[in-house]
This record gives sequence, C-alpha cells and structure tokens, in this order.
Amino acid sequence: MIVGLDMGGTNIDGVIIDNGQIINSVKRPTNRENLFESIWTTLEELLSGYDKHKIKRIHLSTTVSTNAIVENKISPVGMIIQSGPGMPHDFLACGEENVFISGYVDHRGSVVDDLNLQEIEEAINLFKKKDIKSCAIVTKFSTRNPKHEIRIKEILKEYFSPITMGHTLSGKLNFPRRVYTSYLNSAVYDTFKDFASKIKESIKREGINPPLFILKADGGTMNIATAEERPVETILSGPAASFMGISALLPTDKDAVLLDIGGTTTDIFFLADGVPLFEPLGIKIDKYKTLVRAIYSVSIGLGGDSSIKVESGSIKIGPRREGKPYAFGGPKPTPTDAMITLGLMEHNEGDRKKAYGAMAMLGEKLNLSEEDTAKLILETMGDIIKNKVYELLDEINSQPVYTVRELLYGKKVEPKLINMIGGPANILAPILEKKFNLPCYFPKNYHVANAIGAALAKPTTEINMLVDTAKGTLSVPELELYEKVGRNYSLEKAKEKALELVEELALSMGAKKGEIESEIIEESSFNMVRGFYTSGKNIRVKAQIKPGLLDGIRGDEID
Repeated sequence: MIVGLDMGGTNIDGVIIDNGQIINSVKRPTNRENLFESIWTTLEELLSGYDKHKIKRIHLSTTVSTNAIVENKISPVGMIIQSGPGMPHDFLACGEENVFISGYVDHRGSVVDDLNLQEIEEAINLFKKKDIKSCAIVTKFSTRNPKHEIRIKEILKEYFSPITMGHTLSGKLNFPRRVYTSYLNSAVYDTFKDFASKIKESIKREGINPPLFILKADGGTMNIATAEERPVETILSGPAASFMGISALLPTDKDAVLLDIGGTTTDIFFLADGVPLFEPLGIKIDKYKTLVRAIYSVSIGLGGDSSIKVESGSIKIGPRREGKPYAFGGPKPTPTDAMITLGLMEHNEGDRKKAYGAMAMLGEKLNLSEEDTAKLILETMGDIIKNKVYELLDEINSQPVYTVRELLYGKKVEPKLINMIGGPANILAPILEKKFNLPCYFPKNYHVANAIGAALAKPTTEINMLVDTAKGTLSVPELELYEKVGRNYSLEKAKEKALELVEELALSMGAKKGEIESEIIEESSFNMVRGFYTSGKNIRVKAQIKPGLLDGIRGDEID
C-alpha cells in the first residue's frame, strides 16, 4: 500500500493506493494554526480500519516552504558572497546581512586570488552580533572548484547552523541564481525541519515507520532526510502533485491545458505533445530567481473559497481567500456559495439559505437575482481562467519551448483539450468547454487527484558533469565529486559515468532500482585551443532520472 497526502491551502487530501486501486480517500480542512494536528487527524481517519503495517511508503506534497517564503516567515540568513571582479554587488544582496569578500576562482576552476581570512572573521563577528544562526556561502565558479566555499564552511561551522554551500545545490552555471537558491535553502531550513519532525511524530503516533518521501517542484520525490538538507527543492511541491495527479488519471499525447482548481488557487500547466513544459533555468519564487528544477506552472488567486466583492458595477473574485465560504460560516461570499445556490454542490453541502444570502448581498449591487448573480460568478471564473491561459500561451509561443525531455525549436503549443481536477472541476468543465471551444475532461477522483499524484510520483534528480581534459579534471557539483581524469577521456565515457552517478544519487534519495530510468538530456564536447594547438577537450553532460509515475493507476474513468 502507498499513502499519498497533499497539503493544500484549504484542505489536506489523503489516499491509500493498493495494487492500482484507490481503497480509501479523505479530505479534511487545513488548520494553519496547528498543522501537526491537521496532518495527524487526516492520517488517523485515512488509516482507520486498514492494516497500517502493509504501508510500503508515504508520499507527501506540502506548501510549507512556499508559504514561509511568500509570507516572509523565514530565518534571518548571513550571506558570504565572493563575486570576483567585474560584477556589481547590489543586486546579489538577499540575506539579513551580506558580506562580500575578496578572492576569485576563474571559469576553469583555477584559484586566481586566495581568501582573506580576516574578512571571514569580520563576517562571523557581524553575524553573531546580529544573532544570526543560519548562513549561506556562495563563491563564483564554485561549481568548477568549491575550495573556497568548503574552507569558509570549516571556519563557520563552529558558530552557525545550517550552512548552505552554493555548489552543492546545482551544477548549472548561473551565479546570481545560485546565490538566491542558497539563501532560500538556509532561510526555510528551520521551518521545514520543524515540519518534518512533526510529520515523523504523526507517523510514529500511528505506530508505523514506513519510508517517507516529499514531492519536489519537478514532479519527482526525495526521501525526508534529503529534503531536510535541501528544503529549497520542496518549493512548489503542491503544484507538482497537481500535475502528477492529472497525468496519472488523464494521460494524453496531445498539446493540452491542465488545470487544478482548488479552494485558494488555480494552478495552470501545459503539455506539448503530451510532455510537460519545464522551467529551463529554474523557478522564480517571490522576487527570487532560483536554480530549482520545476515543471512550468502558474498559480493564480482564484478558487472555490476566493472572496468576492462588487467594484464599479462588476464582480471581482479573489485573489485572496478570507476564510470559509459564507454558507459555512465564513465572512465573505465565494464561488462555493454560488455553486450551492445553484444546487451544483454534491451531498447538499453548506447552508443553502446562507448561500442565497451571500448572493443577495452581491445581487443587490448588481441589480440581479440570486441565481443570476451565481451564474455570473461562475461565468466570471471561466473568463479569468481563459484570459490567463491565453496570456500564458502568447508568452510561451513567443520563445523556444522547453519540455522535461528536450528543447523544441519552432514548436507552437496549440491545446486540443483541457484536463482538470480540483473541487469545482465537474461544475466548471461545461463552462470552460464553451469559453475555450475545447473538450474538457475531469476524472472520477478529481477531488483527491493531488493526493493520488503525490502517491504515484517517482524519485527524480539530475547531475551536471564537466570534464576539462587539459587540466585533467572531472566535476559533478551536486555530488561534491571532483576527481582527476586522463587527457584521452571521451564524451562517451563521460555519458556512461554520468548515468551511473545519477542512478547512485537517486538510490541515495530513497529510490528503488527497478523504478528509475536514467537518461542523458544534454551533451557537448568541443576542443580548447591554445595558440595554434588543441590543448584538450571541454566535455559537458547533464543526466537525469526521468520523471514519471510508479506502477499503479494509469488511467481513470472520465466524467
């Protein structure tokens, strides 16, 4: 049995999957004031009556890191940044305190100018004076030679924890993004660590101890120990679960729009020939551009519980959620109240009289009946989604299209269908069909699809390898691997080794041998010339574990 838990802004969804069948599912409100209790009660209800000891693994998607950043509930971080010559400092500053130090490593990993240890001592004193506990160290070209980052950490570790070193998070070359990624990793470290300990306590309280995995932004998973060290990779874990849920329940090989319409937000994804669009450099969260691998997704503040008001004679929905729907005792009218008014909610949920009252409040300002107001709200939701999707398509089609597998030159994404999940999916599907003039599909289990996606996601990871045969070096920053190679080292040998290493990394993150598949996604080899002679080769290889679904549900009944 596999357990999937999805922690959304409105509800926590849980499922148990056994031999490809969903044998139980629950949906409970998220109590942000007591997340631990929310998780535990959801788990307790989900597992009631089942043999807990048959659980092979628990997969969890969480918004805890994303929320901490967006709501600015993060730890103060002391940044030590070595930017080298020719780069202004201002735009790199991101922590509570930023100390820019001298010294420089060049693009081939050679130390041009060594550290000034006096500057490090001054940074330590400054951070201690400001009572800063968390640090990050980022030196330019540390992916080529991490000597300075490692040495600084050795000096700092007596006084601070956590300490993030930039070269350990990604082997991609982009110094500003590495600075911001390292900062965010240390900033959310304590928040995620506290969350992880509560998760483990919840599981222990249930008397079980299965492996625990966290969803990453690229739609893959990693074990809890890896997530605690690299919590920045759990940013946008929630949308990743949405995407994997839609992929599991509604597979397609066509260009498509994918929607997850939740209580708080609507997440939008796109497929090119059935393959997800990908962020080529990394995701942006708040004002920070990062190196975190991610499926391309855009979240808008529109959901079943978004607050509604009338402005200048027009309906305005969201972007904020200000509590429960009016029909459930909340403070403001919401789209859920409109759905209840029209008798579209299943099981007669909520107080229909209160829902009518909410529509009457709005209808009075619009000079419309309760039913017409409710219909206008749902039509407005459809228009908001349609306008945003078309805006995103214009942006996507104005540049090269990146998918999780490859870069598609000249490809234009032209959706042939819409696949959707989330609480209001069945209600909004006919509205969106008319708006887009496209078929809209939703699966039987649309209301807990995120938890299904979390349950079935495979582990994923990537590595970036650089070989410089002139210097006789091979480096894989993600593994902190730096070793000597011969002058005749070839691209073929590099690819072979990269595949072995990425598989080893996936296994260390909790993957099982039979469930992963490695592939080379980028490769290049070119001669380096000195004077009139070839001095060696520069070989670059990127390998990944393919994102995908564990053996389980491969399709679902479409409504």
